[in-house]
Amino acid sequence: MPNYVLGISAFYHDSAAALLRDGEIVAAAQEERFTRKKHDPDFPRLAVAHCLKAAGISASELDYVAFYDKPLLKFDRLMETYLSYAPAGFPSFMKFLPTWLGDKLHIPRILRRELGSSPKRPFVFPEHHESHAASAFYPSPFQDAAIVTMDGVGEWATTSIGVGEGNKIRLTHEIRFPHSLGLLYSAFTYYCGFKVNSGEYKLMGLAPYGEPKYVDKIVDNLIDLKEDGSYRMDMRYFQYAQGLRMTNERFHALFGRPPRSKETQLDQFYMDVAASIQKVTEEVMLKTVRFAHKSTGKKNLCLAGGVALNCVGNGKILREGPFERIWIQPAAGDAGGALGAAYMVWYHLLGKERRAEKDLDSQHASLLGPAFGRDDILAVLEERGAKYEEIADEDKLCERVAELIATENVIGWFQGRMEFGPRALGARSIIGDARSPKMQSVMNLKIKFRESFRPFAPIVLRDRAPDYFDIRPDQDSPYMLVVAPVREDRRRKVEPGKFGIDKLKQLRSDVPAITHVDYSARLQTVDEKRNPRLAKLMRAFERRTGTPILINTSFNVRGEPIVCTPADALRCFLGTDMDVLVLENFVLLRTAQPERLTKVDREKYLSAFDLD
Repeated sequence: MPNYVLGISAFYHDSAAALLRDGEIVAAAQEERFTRKKHDPDFPRLAVAHCLKAAGISASELDYVAFYDKPLLKFDRLMETYLSYAPAGFPSFMKFLPTWLGDKLHIPRILRRELGSSPKRPFVFPEHHESHAASAFYPSPFQDAAIVTMDGVGEWATTSIGVGEGNKIRLTHEIRFPHSLGLLYSAFTYYCGFKVNSGEYKLMGLAPYGEPKYVDKIVDNLIDLKEDGSYRMDMRYFQYAQGLRMTNERFHALFGRPPRSKETQLDQFYMDVAASIQKVTEEVMLKTVRFAHKSTGKKNLCLAGGVALNCVGNGKILREGPFERIWIQPAAGDAGGALGAAYMVWYHLLGKERRAEKDLDSQHASLLGPAFGRDDILAVLEERGAKYEEIADEDKLCERVAELIATENVIGWFQGRMEFGPRALGARSIIGDARSPKMQSVMNLKIKFRESFRPFAPIVLRDRAPDYFDIRPDQDSPYMLVVAPVREDRRRKVEPGKFGIDKLKQLRSDVPAITHVDYSARLQTVDEKRNPRLAKLMRAFERRTGTPILINTSFNVRGEPIVCTPADALRCFLGTDMDVLVLENFVLLRTAQPERLTKVDREKYLSAFDLD
């Protein structure tokens, strides 16, 4: 009889569920994809249902259920923090206390209620950073590795360093709350007018438009950084420990400006601030991994935690760090904690044997969500009266779509199992021609309805990646978690003296739509083993155009979770100016659709989502 371990993350940010069968990942998904509520923190009942359905079991057949942190220890940290700052933190304390007394202190009771039964054995509660570490190491292709986890805060830890060997994990060093690289970055996210816990990637994308003028101001006043990567923050400048805001008046006075109001113009000052905190963050990350290398003596590195989604910092670690190989958990944030918690039970608690494959991780390309068959899709199309073409032959389908991309059509690409983690990896993607000078603006403003400065990521055939980007032939980036420079011979000279958003108007390479203003790109490498249909499409596009690169962005609009079902995809297609929708073997052209379908109330459609 197989053994099943269910991992759950819930109640804070980006709830998720993940299921192992005899140590192999069966399924994993974030709750937001099903509820259509971005970063849904509620109990992931629909994600759990997906996992159980994928395994063909009921909750009563679960052997273990693991929750991704220790609620009592987290409550202890919150109480101690509020008491330390009393009475200043009283409003924040009154906001958090009812939710903790109502639910968060009673996780076993909630698990029993939601699952309808108890597992065969007691619930398991790893620590938060143990779950992160497990999610990074156990699916990696390494038999032994150093582990670094960085995020906002778990129970007490904000940064952890440790080692994974075989089936065991050991955390050896940590930095504790309130000193937190993740919260420092979030403070600047807030200061620059973006939403905390969801806008950090916007801050990272904004940074190349600015100059790091305020690095000294940050390191002289806000963070005392040591050579080993340890640090302390001057909490006189921050409000997050005792209040409902990230920064305070002392912080604002230091930089001479108040926080930017949401949706107001982004001027050069905030671009320079973004560039400055990004540079400081990269330096902290680099010093931390250098110390991890020195203290563990390992050749390989595994990364997880929300800070590990800073792909610019990851790229710097890859190029300038001491490790030979790096593997980063695709669902590096809280959602990945569900997977890590399950792994902690199987390997660390139960001591099951683990054998890593040298050249391939066990994350299954992170395509772990639901898939939909022909009948599912056909039912949706017929119900809406959509016009479609069905192309059963995969080769012909890919040739047809490659032709559409080459003529500057924007494609909604819906194939196979949905991605687990925040990145679209070619299963729920919007794709386009990276050669097109206008494609970035078109996709940002007419498809995604988001800020014009936001860069797009390339997908590139793995065997052709070194022809366009400064990476070694043996380096891989299957999860879009590393930024690499565009090669010098692919770059174009630009007019000097441009600043801020004016940089956006300059063509910088042979593939301008995916080349950021600093000549960088957040690349995903694609091969036949992980993404066979996507690779086939890209081979067809390369034969037609000579270019092995496409734009890849998530299939959603700003503020919306990535689409999950065919109905979600059709709704997004009709609610935007997307040209083509490809649902498995069905191809829908916008120009062929009845007017009653394409005449969508755009404001009503977008009002369903949080545009922050």
